[in-house]
Amino acid sequence: MSEKNETVIALLGQPNSGKSTLFNALTGLKQHVGNWPGKTVEKREGYFEHGGQKYKVVDLPGSYSLSASSDEEIITRDYIAGGLADVVCILADSSQLERSLYMLADYVGINVPCFLLLNMCDVAEEQGQKIAIAALEEKLAIPAVLFSAPEAKNYGAFYGALARAVSEKKRLDASALDKKYSEIAAYGKIKALLPADLMPGFSPVWLAAKAVEGDGPVCAKIRAALAAAGEEETRQAFEAAMASVSGTTAEHRGVLLTGARKFAWIDDLLRDTVTKPAQEHALSKSDRLFTHRIWGKPAVIITVLLGLIASFIPALPFMALGMGLGALNAPVRELLTGAGCPLLLTSLISDVFIRSLGFIVQMLGFVFGVTLVFGLLEEIGIMARISYVFDNTMSKLGLQGKSVMPFLVSFGCTMGGAAGTRVIDNWGQKVLTIALAWAVPCGATWAVVPMLATVWFGAGAPLVIAAILAIMILHMWLTSKIFGRLLVKPADRQGMIMELPPYHKPKWAALFRYVLGRTKDTFFRVLRVVLLVAFLFWLLSFSASGRIEDSLLYIVGTAIEPFTKLFGLSWQTFMAFVASSIGKEGAIGVLSTIFSGSGAVNFGTVMGETANAANLNELLLASVGKPEALAFILAVTFNMPCIVALAATYQETHSAKWTAIIAAYYTVGALILACIAYHIGLLLW
Repeated sequence: MSEKNETVIALLGQPNSGKSTLFNALTGLKQHVGNWPGKTVEKREGYFEHGGQKYKVVDLPGSYSLSASSDEEIITRDYIAGGLADVVCILADSSQLERSLYMLADYVGINVPCFLLLNMCDVAEEQGQKIAIAALEEKLAIPAVLFSAPEAKNYGAFYGALARAVSEKKRLDASALDKKYSEIAAYGKIKALLPADLMPGFSPVWLAAKAVEGDGPVCAKIRAALAAAGEEETRQAFEAAMASVSGTTAEHRGVLLTGARKFAWIDDLLRDTVTKPAQEHALSKSDRLFTHRIWGKPAVIITVLLGLIASFIPALPFMALGMGLGALNAPVRELLTGAGCPLLLTSLISDVFIRSLGFIVQMLGFVFGVTLVFGLLEEIGIMARISYVFDNTMSKLGLQGKSVMPFLVSFGCTMGGAAGTRVIDNWGQKVLTIALAWAVPCGATWAVVPMLATVWFGAGAPLVIAAILAIMILHMWLTSKIFGRLLVKPADRQGMIMELPPYHKPKWAALFRYVLGRTKDTFFRVLRVVLLVAFLFWLLSFSASGRIEDSLLYIVGTAIEPFTKLFGLSWQTFMAFVASSIGKEGAIGVLSTIFSGSGAVNFGTVMGETANAANLNELLLASVGKPEALAFILAVTFNMPCIVALAATYQETHSAKWTAIIAAYYTVGALILACIAYHIGLLLW
């Protein structure tokens, strides 16, 4: 139960019902994201105040029902029935009430006060639907309100319904659905055996329906509760009644039986309360294209690529600002030096803090652009089409259709790809998507690797690029096999069951609030990780003399060269490989500085801000053989993308453990690839 003077609201609804929009609007940045204890399922909590009352909002995992087919559904119903929420806000999509009210039907019989929020009422109105909300509320016996989460003017009605639900503590009227369930023979037998107070939070109506469905956890709790109450005779009678619904086939039949009654109950609810114009069921021109057997996937890929290109437009101001911040390095260094500031502190401020800040702001621009553009596609209904078209393909990797967008975005920026996983509801699939997205070479990689391949292999460079793409596909497949077993249960390795939502106009104010909020949150989370890693690398590369030979980087590099040689890398190329984990451009800067002896390797060098030696090509050809070059190229390509991608991964997964596992996996994997490539190179050259 909630603490004194704090009312707990649980948000319950199917995916795409608008829960996240409502949660963000209510709590702003006053929210905490993590995982449920012992479960790899995202947990979001936040706070807001209204009318002098403090509220805690818990965004329950999105699911289509309250069955036991996933961790999300079990967590949701256990949280509700556990008395942890004072009131449950059930959201439904007003434009598709026949489908979206299924969650409400599955809630009937749970003894926790609730109210109904018919979200997206503006979309329903555009469709010509009319909803008699007062009549619907009378049938349900709970507060109900028409609502549009992105519009601030609607929140007065929400607060009113919330206040009524808290004060009146009304529960859903279960009598109508109980009558429909009674048409199922086994239901009546089981319900008659269950005392009203058998399990706190659940009524006999809900328990008996779940027993008919063959819900394992519920049946186990019923048996335990009857045994604890000393009702051995009743427990045996329950077992006898359950015999008629045991077995896989019977369980599926039980779900169909109760499901049919739930939909019949929904039809009764909507009769005389919702009117809509006659609808044509023909697909729109765009949907005919997106769902086409041959042209559907190309159309989706082109749409995503155009979105990716469009993302650079809003990103440009951030990139310009980041470059401007980075350019402050030299004048700040001169200012601090002139003021007599110690060299150590001067270098720390200019090379670590200022350069890091500039680099982060530049990268953040792309995240802002991706979040804005693809958030817009989500708003108007395009993302649902993208997910639908690729769902079958992605399911072979243990993923869902929504995962295709992060993969394509990662060709531009892995950080943007990680940010794109926010639309994935299942936490395990989200982490697996990020793990696979790291195998996609980003824009910075494509800026570095082709140049290196041309230096060493000349006309053979296209073959190296083709090999990289082939390895990428193999890498993603292998990674899905390794991590998929741990992250995605067999029950979740199925395509999505979804109905394409109607197209509708975006709510620009709500979209920008969401994008700016996420960008701000990303900035502060990424800043901490980047500064930490930049400081560590700065510590290794700093030398008071400015000579690389006096740095820890040189000392450590030469000391571990016997080890790096196992992977076909000299200490010079190995250090460039290490730098590539901070930023791919850094590999060029480090190679240039080490082989030309042009100065110290610092964080600016790692970010590619040191000019390349004029004769770098000749130096590389003279110093590095083709086997080592091939090993180095593959190691850099499939190494950790960059520290910003690392920070974004932690932000989206909320798991230091899994972020570290993915980073270690790619670092070790890159070295193994280098070793294989090196020995293949020895056979070829």
